[in-house]
Amino acid sequence: MFDSTYEPLAKVTNLFAEPCDGHYRIGMPVNANIAADTVGRFAQNDKADHTALIHEHLDGTIEKYTFRELDDLASRFAAYLANLGVRRGEPVAIHTSQSPITAIAHMAIYKIGAVALTLSHLYGPDAVAHVISDSKTRIIITKSEFWSKIRDRCKALNILEHCIVYGQAEADEICFDDCIKQSAAGFEPVLTATEEPALLMYTSGSTGMPKGLLHAHRIIHAYLPTLTLIYDLELDYPDAVFWSPADWAWVGGLLDLVLPAWQHGQTVISTDHRFSANWAFEFMERHRVTHSFMTPTALKRLAEVKQPRKKWNLSVRVICTGGESLPGEVMRWSEDEFEIICNEFYGLTEFNHMVGCCKSLFPTIPGSMGRAFPGRHVAIIDDQGNQLPDGSVGEIASWRPTDPSLFLGYWGDPGVPEKMRLGNWLRSGDLAVRDENGYFWYHGRNDDLIKSAGYRIGPNEVEDALVAHPDVAEAAVVGKPDRERGSIVMAYVRLMAGVEKDNQTRKRLQNHVKTNLAAYKYPRVIEFVDSFPLTSSGKIRRNLLRQCAAEKSD
Repeated sequence: MFDSTYEPLAKVTNLFAEPCDGHYRIGMPVNANIAADTVGRFAQNDKADHTALIHEHLDGTIEKYTFRELDDLASRFAAYLANLGVRRGEPVAIHTSQSPITAIAHMAIYKIGAVALTLSHLYGPDAVAHVISDSKTRIIITKSEFWSKIRDRCKALNILEHCIVYGQAEADEICFDDCIKQSAAGFEPVLTATEEPALLMYTSGSTGMPKGLLHAHRIIHAYLPTLTLIYDLELDYPDAVFWSPADWAWVGGLLDLVLPAWQHGQTVISTDHRFSANWAFEFMERHRVTHSFMTPTALKRLAEVKQPRKKWNLSVRVICTGGESLPGEVMRWSEDEFEIICNEFYGLTEFNHMVGCCKSLFPTIPGSMGRAFPGRHVAIIDDQGNQLPDGSVGEIASWRPTDPSLFLGYWGDPGVPEKMRLGNWLRSGDLAVRDENGYFWYHGRNDDLIKSAGYRIGPNEVEDALVAHPDVAEAAVVGKPDRERGSIVMAYVRLMAGVEKDNQTRKRLQNHVKTNLAAYKYPRVIEFVDSFPLTSSGKIRRNLLRQCAAEKSD
């Protein structure tokens, strides 16, 4: 499968500036602009006619755009937005899912120095209305099939001044196609500083309403060295094709795949098709996808298919994954049956890519998050900010002065919130252990930790043990309140097709955890489910599962 003649163009030693205080640091340019540093970078050189984007519609029809074409359309739209009165630093909402419209809108907004506000098409009317109210955005770019479901709710806010609609627009709205009819002749993009705001991403709102995180233009430069490692030094792989099922409204789809691919002049595939395992394999075969970002949830779906390369002629080489912990069994399937390199990484939207894997440089260990990346000073700390010795459970933290991926703050509240600071540390709220070889092992969120009869149990290790059983497709573990023990381990389990949901299966899974993990860590309660509640970014909503577990308590 792998091309042994390929040598990575990006050398690890050239990705970072000189070591600083014993740690590598990631250098930043004085000026940066996401449009200029991605699509614009290739629109005028020898890759101008290389395919930048391929979009597959639900009916199977295909649209293709070169770097030159995409950049020209973005300049046309940028000129229209400027004439509409969009101001530098002003948020413009993009509500268009994976599509050429999304790509054009992002590039256009960056070109005029405005801020791209990403809105998931999975948001309901209340969530979209909240974002519009919180951000005070005057302009939204949307698709008619999404907009028709929330139009009345959003217009009632009397905040939006312009609605640019792709598809069927009403009389008081602007048709997107009309915005790109005029030539871009005479339009000049603005020169933006590295620290200028560029991207506003609202959290998925698994608890409470979504909250806006603001990133600067430097974010793509801050991510680039670590993304090079996560993609196993293959961002420059010849004629690579990148695709992610993740929504482009989120970090995973946009910052971890689309933008780095375009930073390297690579082709990106997009589609609105609903994800399923068989469809995904067929899609990747059809478009000869070589590199992907997938959430662990998506990979778990794929892992239910045994030996996929016997069924499809696949070109996939590397898949990186993050957002949740990846079960070790899924990692083993990825390497042994899917026959790919699977590099897991860990970080937060606020400050990202702290820990991860790069199989070309060091072994990946199923169940481990990987090692701290160069350019990121990461440690396990206690509640007082002291670094803990290897083997101790503590909070993952990043050294604030040296983390270039740090966000600018929440919308309307610039700077790092006090609750995230502990001296010079940035607190993650996630628990882990670092072993003597420098590998990190995830234990769960601070508020996910299960304290049972004096034991501290990380839900992730129990989930990993459950998923390792051949009967289990997916599992989520929470603490269930208990009078005697304080809490007990409760597991929600989605079984493989054909496995009976009975007490025999429960006992079999409980004994498996007792035998392979620890007797005191086994799930005393197992509930079988057909699906899990997910956030719009594809993470399991464990807060809802904890709530359900509490309601079932005696």
